[in-house]
Amino acid sequence: MSAVTVVDTGSGNLRSVTKALAHVGGQPILSADPDVIRRAERLVVPGQGAFGAFVAAMHERGLEDALREVIAAGRPFLGICLGLQVLFDDSEEQGPVPGLGVLPGRVVRFRPRSHAYKVPHMGWNQVTRPPERADAAADPVLAGIDDGTYFYFVHSYHVAPADESSVVLWCEYETRFAAAVRKDNLFACQFHPEKSHAPGLRLLRNFVTAP
Repeated sequence: MSAVTVVDTGSGNLRSVTKALAHVGGQPILSADPDVIRRAERLVVPGQGAFGAFVAAMHERGLEDALREVIAAGRPFLGICLGLQVLFDDSEEQGPVPGLGVLPGRVVRFRPRSHAYKVPHMGWNQVTRPPERADAAADPVLAGIDDGTYFYFVHSYHVAPADESSVVLWCEYETRFAAAVRKDNLFACQFHPEKSHAPGLRLLRNFVTAP
């Protein structure tokens, strides 16, 4: 079994995430200890709720540098929901509130023009690969996941990457937004794979088993 450290910030669907990782063959280790996180073979950062509270919990536990070190060391990293958003420079939620600054860009609120689009964006929605990124289909975390697959979302804010070449999945909710990004060893998604049934479990299995 592959050991997978899950970062505990007191936020996010931690029970569902650890259960899903175990189901696909991972050995989840839930921890808020920076030293344990620094030694992680594979790291998952889940999170949901308010960006400011999430960042404050990370700071209180002294986790920021540990996360940056794992990413810089080239070990597999998976961010989920707020675990995606916190990678960027800052968020306008409760703020601006600074993020980790690993990826350039901001976290912005949905501002739909039509009343047909409610905020938060909640439920199943379709993701598509960027046609200009042929390599997205070869991403090991997306192996066996078809273009047009539906995943489960629940969020009021989304990332606006300064460099859209990092985007490997897009989603439409009146406007197009980044559903998943990839940079080297780092993969992060706005949707919740642990709530996305078979496609989500496939993604988690890919993460656990990918080299």
